[in-house]
Amino acid sequence: MNQRLSFWEKLSYGAGDFGPAIAANLMVVFQLIFFTNVAGLNPGLAGTVLLVGKIWDAVNDPIVGFLTDRTQSRWGRRLPWLVGGAIPLGVSFALLWIVPSFHPDPQQNQIPLFWYYVLVAVAVNTFYTVVNLPYTALTAELTQDYDERTSLNSFRFGFSIGGSILSLIVALAIFQLLPGQPRQQYLTLGIVGAVLITLPVYGCVGGLARRVLDLEQRRRAIPQPATLPILAQLKMALSNRPFLLVIGIYLCSWLAVQNTVAIIPYFVKNWMGLTDQAFTQVVLAVQVTALVMLFVWAQASAKLGKKKVYFWGMTAWIAAQIGLFFLQPGQTGLMFGLAVMAGLGVATAYLIPWSMIPDVIEWDELRTGQRREGIFYALMVFLQKIGLAIGLFGVGQALELSGFIKTVAGQPEPVQPDSALWTIRVMIGPLPTLVLILGLVFAYFYPITKAKHAEILLKLAERQRLQPADTPKS
Repeated sequence: MNQRLSFWEKLSYGAGDFGPAIAANLMVVFQLIFFTNVAGLNPGLAGTVLLVGKIWDAVNDPIVGFLTDRTQSRWGRRLPWLVGGAIPLGVSFALLWIVPSFHPDPQQNQIPLFWYYVLVAVAVNTFYTVVNLPYTALTAELTQDYDERTSLNSFRFGFSIGGSILSLIVALAIFQLLPGQPRQQYLTLGIVGAVLITLPVYGCVGGLARRVLDLEQRRRAIPQPATLPILAQLKMALSNRPFLLVIGIYLCSWLAVQNTVAIIPYFVKNWMGLTDQAFTQVVLAVQVTALVMLFVWAQASAKLGKKKVYFWGMTAWIAAQIGLFFLQPGQTGLMFGLAVMAGLGVATAYLIPWSMIPDVIEWDELRTGQRREGIFYALMVFLQKIGLAIGLFGVGQALELSGFIKTVAGQPEPVQPDSALWTIRVMIGPLPTLVLILGLVFAYFYPITKAKHAEILLKLAERQRLQPADTPKS
């Protein structure tokens, strides 16, 4: 289990997050503005679709996590889920970007359109969990080395950010090829995205199959304690203090990421007075910077520790969010400079919390005698998605309450009232800043250092050496 992974194995593992990252990024960047400006949904209904989809996405995480922990297969507990879920994820994603017409009157079309998107959102989020949750749980299984996990996650999030960047490049290309045809633009984006989402998952499975097969044989050879019921496992996981701190770190940083990305189209278009292509370029600037810095932070983490790297990244990011609040129309160059600065911190939001989770799992194994990667990753993603659902719902509702005027097909772009512009600025600056500061508080109290983790592994090895050979297997 401590054997170093080859470059090819790290590359294959990273590829597994390429497709889900494309899906997630396109939905975060374009879904809300697609609902309001292309499909014609009221902002309140659009926000509710996102809320329902994300809540369901969160609810199904512990279920899938528990089931993957109990999966019995010669190919391990995780890979069969990736194989079975990839194609349904691509198909349901494509259906998300269709604008069906249930009634010729746009107002009468609102409710049936709303329910169509709710059903498709439930399907997309179901299959996203089926693919992505078992994939993330592989991190703790592939290696137990403290720094190797950070390196492995740098490959994962290199592909993740790369997928996000590619999704924006593809979107820009499609928008330029089909000017003035928003429905065709998004339909094409959905179809192309579906193909890009599906194929890399199978590349990941093929590249890791041999190692996972070997790891599964070793796991079965080691005596395993009887599996506890899911509620008992959830209770034990939630009593793990380092785990709760990691959840806090990740939830705060990722809430700031997703909500900023959701509001940035409105900020760039309505406050800065720029085009659709401009807001895509801003997100691209953030993600390209994050991609470059991901490997820089991974090297820095090996020397300085995960916590210190996180503090440095968050400081740059907080400064960028404050700067965006004070940004004025016409300061386009400064806007892109702040986007680059934000990318320094976004890289640590990807890298550090996910590198901490495997260490927390071993802390829990030492404390309880149980090893439950699926439950821990499920809980992390569950709480993250609940927070994001509430946050994205809040964005839609805040726009509705501020008097934001939706775009009507065939009519000129409306001029937004001052109340809507002020709300957009608050959601791009002060709110993310407060959330990021709270994340720094959680990080300050996180207790597992590199030395502490080495001590945990030594104690686990000693326990395994002394364990009777006839302990019943799960």
